[in-house]
Amino acid sequence: MSEKQRIVLASGNAHKIKEIAQMLPEFEVVGYKELGFNEEIVEDGSTFYENALIKAKTVSLALNLPALADDSGICVDALDGQPGIFSARYAGDGVDAHNNALLLENMKGVKNRKAKFVCCMVFYKPDGTIITATGETHGEIMQSEQGENGFGYDPLFFSYDLKKCLGVATDKEKNTISHRFRAIDALKDKLK
Repeated sequence: MSEKQRIVLASGNAHKIKEIAQMLPEFEVVGYKELGFNEEIVEDGSTFYENALIKAKTVSLALNLPALADDSGICVDALDGQPGIFSARYAGDGVDAHNNALLLENMKGVKNRKAKFVCCMVFYKPDGTIITATGETHGEIMQSEQGENGFGYDPLFFSYDLKKCLGVATDKEKNTISHRFRAIDALKDKLK
């Protein structure tokens, strides 16, 4: 049996590493911290693509291994696409509960609650090869949090695909319709 090709995930987020490893069973997905990379990566891009590229390239060149990075977030129609690239630090401190509370506060009294999760994946090899793909999943912001599953804005997001809140969806359900799954699925086709 041949060994799985190792891909470094340019992330320290344990939830994200687990989720992506489940979606890429043909690869050995490891987080960069497991390989001793502990530098802070400044995500100063103005798009999901730019931030994903910064992370993938930095980690790939530092470890001399292919690296996969994603940048993702929630874009709310009524908030002109915000929080967007600032989703993880919307409330300023990176705490999911605070981000969710601020989003609910900003959506008070808003009738148009349409939103989408967007994910841009970038695969970067030390020779400069870049392969990229984007995925989206559509739904709307609920009036209050529901469920304990998932992470980030999942407890606030009603999925049109699943016809339920991601906070009550199983990992298996979510991983078949999520923005990250769709980006990875498109990326896998390009990697072949």
